[in-house]
Amino acid sequence: MASRLSLSAESRSTFWRSLQTLTVTRIVIAFVLLLYLSIDVRRGRVDGTAYAETCIAYVLAALMFAVVAQRWRRRFLWQLSAQVLVDIVAISLLYLAAGGMRSGLALLYLFPLAGAAILAPLVLALFSAALATLFVLGESTWGIFMRADDPPLTQAGLTGAAFFAVVLVVNRLAARLIKQEELAARHGADLRIQQAIYRIVVDDVDDGILVLGRDGTVFGGNPAARRMLGLETQPGEDGNTFRLTDLAALEPVAQRFTDWVGRCMDAPAAATGGFVTVKRWHETDGPVCGRLDQPVHLKLRFARVDTPQGTAERSLVFLQDVSAIENQAQQLKLASMGRLTASIAHEVRNPLSAIGHATSLLAEDLHGPAETRLLRIVNDNVARVNRMVEDILKLSRKVQPNGTPVALDDFLPELRAEFTEMHGMAGDIVWVGDAGGRSVRFDGLHLREVLVNLLGNAIRYASGKPASIRVVPVLDATGRMELHVQDDGPGITPEVRAHLFEPFYTTSSKGTGLGLYLARELCLNNGAMLDYEYRTEDVRPGAGTGGTGEASGRFVITFGATI
Repeated sequence: MASRLSLSAESRSTFWRSLQTLTVTRIVIAFVLLLYLSIDVRRGRVDGTAYAETCIAYVLAALMFAVVAQRWRRRFLWQLSAQVLVDIVAISLLYLAAGGMRSGLALLYLFPLAGAAILAPLVLALFSAALATLFVLGESTWGIFMRADDPPLTQAGLTGAAFFAVVLVVNRLAARLIKQEELAARHGADLRIQQAIYRIVVDDVDDGILVLGRDGTVFGGNPAARRMLGLETQPGEDGNTFRLTDLAALEPVAQRFTDWVGRCMDAPAAATGGFVTVKRWHETDGPVCGRLDQPVHLKLRFARVDTPQGTAERSLVFLQDVSAIENQAQQLKLASMGRLTASIAHEVRNPLSAIGHATSLLAEDLHGPAETRLLRIVNDNVARVNRMVEDILKLSRKVQPNGTPVALDDFLPELRAEFTEMHGMAGDIVWVGDAGGRSVRFDGLHLREVLVNLLGNAIRYASGKPASIRVVPVLDATGRMELHVQDDGPGITPEVRAHLFEPFYTTSSKGTGLGLYLARELCLNNGAMLDYEYRTEDVRPGAGTGGTGEASGRFVITFGATI
């Protein structure tokens, strides 16, 4: 209590508020005493003139103290001491006018003494109790000599002892409460500092962060998340909450979150949610407003928040834009390759042509099984290296598309017939869905090359049963045409998916690692997007429009323009 100057600003402000409360209480007591005067004067119990003058002066003093404490917040102990001293003097005068101990007004001393015990140091509070006690005892002692009646001296002594007891107890309790308040104030200051640091870290971090409820309601998000998703407003600000399903473009994120809640909520505290692609969208009305001009490929990671029991569940979704990472990795790999492209034709293709020609000449003279097998191995590897050279040369030729509309209902059956005949497959292995008479703006030769590449990959893993490879046109939630290429083989794992479109990355001993990269580049040149996504739609023949409930992988071409 003696070290008020070392208290925090919050605690000092509490002291001033308590002093203001004390002044308001003093005004109320002064008016109650005036009411008491109007009753007892009629009954002849008190000296009306002295009592009235004291009450009026006390009311004026109380009003003055209230104004000073409100306007001039300086010299706290001086103001408190002056108020307590005036209280003791005023109550003492009223005590004398009302007839001393028998009036019962000695209880009024508890008001200033309790205030001093709460707000003043212990020494000052005990000094105030000593003044009140000395006056009560002095008045009773004076009555022994000046009045004929027997004054209640014992009662006066007990009242003084009660004054000291109240001051001691209230002061110790107040000191403990003040320490607790100071501790809470310091912890609150530390918490505010931590919150400020948290806001800086969360706002500046490159990864997006969304706070979700169990039903997918978005309660908050950092600037990176809003930038990745194209949101214009801060989720959760001014009650601005929405569900992921309210925006069609965020449906892939909602599906992955729902799948995680259903399967992994009770398992690990955090889990990888896989990769999704958020398509272009623009919304000016409705619960969500914003704009995303370019598709963004995101890696999701979910984490459960350990909320107290009985409170609402919260989860975090960490969004990482892997498009920039993938592009950077590709550029690093292609930087060195670009310097070799010019010399590849002479340094590699010419020797390859010579090797291939020599192998053909040897094949005319050597007909034994062993020689035939060795020559076939040479031919296969020459063809593989030559295909890699062709792919590398294509990378250096950024051929501009002609943008001719392609009618999918005519294009896809022709491609299926050509592809199955080329690979000697049954016609029902590749199943093509109905495009509903829609056309897309895409270079026909480029689209053919992309689909041949994807179908060639599907042959390696498909079972060969009817409709084991499916090419299905689908309208997405935003009205854009998609082309799904899927097989019934095992899906691609998220670990492999992270490197799927990197040049020279392959899991096959017969692949060059450039096919999928070239396919994506051709799609980008035509204003489309190629990605590998995990969807729940069932695109098997006769399966209807509902989902299977199981997320399965497939290559998805999202066209930029549907006609």
